[in-house]
Amino acid sequence: MGFETEIFKGKSLSDLFSEIYDNSRKKDKQISTLISELKPLIEDVGDATLVVPMIKEYLEIGVKNDEQLVKIATIVQRLETSIQKSSGDGDWFDSIDLQGLIEAEDTIEEKIEAVEEELNQEEQEEGDGI
Repeated sequence: MGFETEIFKGKSLSDLFSEIYDNSRKKDKQISTLISELKPLIEDVGDATLVVPMIKEYLEIGVKNDEQLVKIATIVQRLETSIQKSSGDGDWFDSIDLQGLIEAEDTIEEKIEAVEEELNQEEQEEGDGI
């Protein structure tokens, strides 16, 4: 999997990186334009307290949109790294990953046993109280 591998219909990883970059540049220009257009409208502190939250919200929306694109790119890169690390025989995990999974499985089994014991104990207590 490379930068030109299609990750969505008609969209490669390279296209996604380009879109992230273009969005950032476009947003910079839009924000500069917006601020320059709003400056003449701000005559006192009261005006500023109304306008600044709108600009802040606009910035946050743009940042969140870009964050989603970056997350998608990160997932694709991690997938690519995992595929490259695999030995080709379907072994996608290294020994550290496998050890972590085994420990997690043990922990889950212990929790299940504890809950089962607690439920059994509650059932016995209810049965004794009848």
